[in-house]
Amino acid sequence: MPTKPNLIFIGIDSLRADHMSLYGYNRLTTPHIDKFAAGGTTYNWNFSPHIPTTSGYGAMLTGMDCITTGLVALRHKGDIAPGIKTLPEILREQGYVSSCVGFKGNPAARGFDSYIDFEGWGSWEKGRAHKAENLNKVTIPELKRLAGQDKPFFLFMRHMDPHSPYLPPLPFERAFYGKNELAPGNDSMKPVFQFKPFCDYFATWMPPGITDKDYVIAQYDGAVAYMDSCIASIFASIAALGLADNSLVILTSDHGETLYDHDCYFDHHGLYEPTLRIPLVFRMPGRVPAGKRICTYNTQMNATPTILDLLGVKTGIKFDGTSLAPEMNGAWRTPNTEFYITECTWMRKHGWRTPQWKYIHALEPDFHFKPEIELYNLVDDPTESVNLADKEPALVAMFEQRMLAWIARREKETGRRAPIYDNLHWHGSKDVPGPFASSQQAYDTLHIGDPDAARRLQADALKK
Repeated sequence: MPTKPNLIFIGIDSLRADHMSLYGYNRLTTPHIDKFAAGGTTYNWNFSPHIPTTSGYGAMLTGMDCITTGLVALRHKGDIAPGIKTLPEILREQGYVSSCVGFKGNPAARGFDSYIDFEGWGSWEKGRAHKAENLNKVTIPELKRLAGQDKPFFLFMRHMDPHSPYLPPLPFERAFYGKNELAPGNDSMKPVFQFKPFCDYFATWMPPGITDKDYVIAQYDGAVAYMDSCIASIFASIAALGLADNSLVILTSDHGETLYDHDCYFDHHGLYEPTLRIPLVFRMPGRVPAGKRICTYNTQMNATPTILDLLGVKTGIKFDGTSLAPEMNGAWRTPNTEFYITECTWMRKHGWRTPQWKYIHALEPDFHFKPEIELYNLVDDPTESVNLADKEPALVAMFEQRMLAWIARREKETGRRAPIYDNLHWHGSKDVPGPFASSQQAYDTLHIGDPDAARRLQADALKK
């Protein structure tokens, strides 16, 4: 058995913290993760500041912000900025072997020794999706293979539950819903299917004739619970292989998910709390305290420096994030109280978040016809329902100034321009070479048709 500890990294795509029983959700969606977390340390206020997948995992697996990595858009062209090492590249230099499950072709996943795919999508026509079971079928044998070597290993797995399509198998399909999803007189799904950019995609995996939004939300929760039940097999395999005492296991997400929130139906765009706030759990006997919850604010840039600290790896790299390991063991850490947020998925926006305020500035018109400037008081209005931008011009000016000052400082430190300004063809449309001139143009241009189209927007398309 290797003397260096192993790293088992569980990345759960599109998992919002507030729909986990681990974080107080009223539905018991994550009982196995809850039990796992009880043996480690959980961060209650963890955020993914750079949405979506490419930039989210980019921050997580480099310890750097988007200005350092250059990663800000889902459809990022090219590689990470020169000179930046990914976590598997760092660990390779320390004698680790690495495998990545379900994240092939994305620049944020650069540097693994092996890449293993699994079927992680689905459609109504194909029936209920068994994404998490498919992941287990390839991951558990790989875990056994890695455990049988004489080198320390890094195993990364990217779960595609609860990422859409939400098609959990029985009994999870009906675990949280007992009504008639086709009942007449319920108009809650009417605006969903009137949203032209996504309506065709929704029709490929939602029940024909569906009228009740609560059914779709219950499918998301069912997908979370299904994923949780399958992760139990991963946890059991770790224990059965004798890896638990000499492995750091981390569980987190790249971003959350909007369900029926802010008109950003059943996707992960928008710089609102459902998309930004995600889980974070560390577990490692002897190095990570058990049964501990930490309430200081934290961002995903801290993941890599924390992992390296807990593994005892020294690099000399100056990360944008900081290690959380001392804080877990009682030391003081300056929390990430204010931080820069970006989105370049289906809209191009950036902003600034504090414990009380959320400031959002759209850099071009968006396809939801939302205002250029949004300001929310997160204490008085935690659902971000009342835009105070017009009533609080002084606060708008202050947050804009703080954001721009931070960007200017980081641009000077890195010698790089903030990538949110340069990704002018982030949407990938062949008909529109640059930014959208109007919300109507964005609405008429952006479209996703089916799960295959969704798949192409993810990692594999980036190398074609």
